[in-house]
Amino acid sequence: MTNQPLTHFDNAGQAHMVDVGSKLETARVARATGSIFMKPETLALISAGNAKKGDVLGIARIAAIQASKRTGDLIPLCHPIALTRVAADFIIDEAQSAVHCTVTAECFGKTGVEMEALTATSVGLLTIYDMTKAVDRGMRIEHIRLLEKSGGKSGHWLAE
Repeated sequence: MTNQPLTHFDNAGQAHMVDVGSKLETARVARATGSIFMKPETLALISAGNAKKGDVLGIARIAAIQASKRTGDLIPLCHPIALTRVAADFIIDEAQSAVHCTVTAECFGKTGVEMEALTATSVGLLTIYDMTKAVDRGMRIEHIRLLEKSGGKSGHWLAE
């Protein structure tokens, strides 16, 4: 465990937006993942594209991308970022009766895109829940986490 101070608090302990003005602009990439677990029948509806509300994964993909662009509005001290690319990928896992989502967010800027990737992953999975909750209210969203980030002063980080 590191002994670094939290960057979103000043010396008096007051919350503030981190000053990134003196940071160099670099290419920045972040990948996040998460999963939603459900009944096999619910997964079959999603897989077949027969859900009452339509193409669940297609709508979840659009929701994830849209959410990444709104991260600065949702997370109070997060900088608005000019994203250059966001990709949301969904994998149907019949063995676990789950859908796994991985989002890659990219920008060229002064601060990273970890929050954008995490927000997009969360909203993509929440959209799957919303679109299929009529048939399965017991779905579980789990394991949302950062997989990898690169760029900036701290360089490359990869989850263990």
